[in-house]
Order: sequence, then structure tokens, then C-alpha cells
Amino acid sequence: MKFFYVYVLKSIDKDFIYVGITASLEKRFFEHNNKEELSTKQYAPFELIFYEAYLNEKDAKRREEYFKTTKGKVTLRQILREYLKET
Repeated sequence: MKFFYVYVLKSIDKDFIYVGITASLEKRFFEHNNKEELSTKQYAPFELIFYEAYLNEKDAKRREEYFKTTKGKVTLRQILREYLKET
């Protein structure tokens, strides 16, 4: 069974949160932390703070796009409010 992951990374050193989608969460996390991704390399290193798994890529893509909207960012901050309070 193949899963598609919507994931949220938080920069350890800077105030930056990144939302992405992948079929290989471990590989993608490694790429971000090794500065192989142009859009995030200046914010590395990261910690993985949240992910959701989907069986359908379109469902995962829709969720990723939602998390990148203003309303989606509010929802994500509500989901992670206890964690974000601690950091």
C-alpha cells in the first residue's frame, strides 16, 4: 500500500514553518535537512512536527494546498497549539 504524506517542518534555528507533500517522508525529510531543496535550504535544519497520510495523491495535494492558505495556516496552528506554545 502506497501512502502520500502532507508534512510540516519547523526550522530549528529560525521562525519558519514549511508545508509539503511527498510519497517518501523519510527521504524528503533527509533532503530538506541536507539543503538539497532550494526553497528551504536557508532555513535548515528542520524538525518534523506534523504529518498526515493519504491513500490518494489528489487528496493529499488538496490538503497541502489548504494548509498553505490563510485559513489553513490558522487550522494548522490550532492543531499544533500546545507544541507551538512550548517552542
